[in-house]
Amino acid sequence: MAHRPIVTLTTDFGINDYFVGAVKGVILDIVPEAAIVDISHAVQAFDVLDGALTISQTYSYFPTGTVHMVVVDPGVGTTRRPIIASSDGYHFVAPDNGVLSMVYAKEERIHVRHVTSDHYFRQPVSNTFHGRDIFAPVAAYLAKMVDSHKFGEEIEDYVRFAAPKPKPAGDNRLRAVVLKVDRFGNLITNLTPEDAPALFTGKTPFKITVGSKEISDIRSSYAEGAPGEVFGILGSMGYLEIVANRAAAAQITGAGKGAEVSIVFSEGAAAGKGA
Repeated sequence: MAHRPIVTLTTDFGINDYFVGAVKGVILDIVPEAAIVDISHAVQAFDVLDGALTISQTYSYFPTGTVHMVVVDPGVGTTRRPIIASSDGYHFVAPDNGVLSMVYAKEERIHVRHVTSDHYFRQPVSNTFHGRDIFAPVAAYLAKMVDSHKFGEEIEDYVRFAAPKPKPAGDNRLRAVVLKVDRFGNLITNLTPEDAPALFTGKTPFKITVGSKEISDIRSSYAEGAPGEVFGILGSMGYLEIVANRAAAAQITGAGKGAEVSIVFSEGAAAGKGA
């Protein structure tokens, strides 16, 4: 039995306006049998990095053949290009502004096309709502099994950026950053076990400073901390998170997205790769 075509949506549209409904209507008009899955419409407005994080943490859990539409598009109406990025298992429809950068980093093989075949677009094309008029119909036709080659020529100069990495800050020190704050107030940093293995072994003393708090414990679950206690945990995204049991670490520490996270190891310990 054939699977229903799947189209996912990752946007900064929110849910208070008509935007998401209009996008879904366009898709269903072209491919009525599609299953449309909302990954998130709460990407921070205009925040391409937040969009890149969101789709990179989600896309691979879907069945092969899924079409992922990713619209975080502060350059809508400008000369930035609409693109299709195709890996061995998925298609991604997005503006060419780097929002797929973390997908590019994960996929061994990916082909990117500049979408120029405007007969697939909804007409007339609004200068302010390409999500409805360009990305949604292109995603729908891909879900309808239109070959990606028909939408435009392959390009090599697509926009990509490297996600921020922790940096050495002197002997036995690392400087990381908060990438995002989730809805529970957890501070998700950019530090992984690969960046600082000693942090997660439980054998090397350390001190983490973020906002107004110093932390010296990594726990294996949220419930291991006392209520309101701030500590570290290796979260489901694969990054060090600064968290509090049944409380918002962001509020307790006074730190938010972009805040510096300082890690200091005991004298003589390896701070991590590159240190």
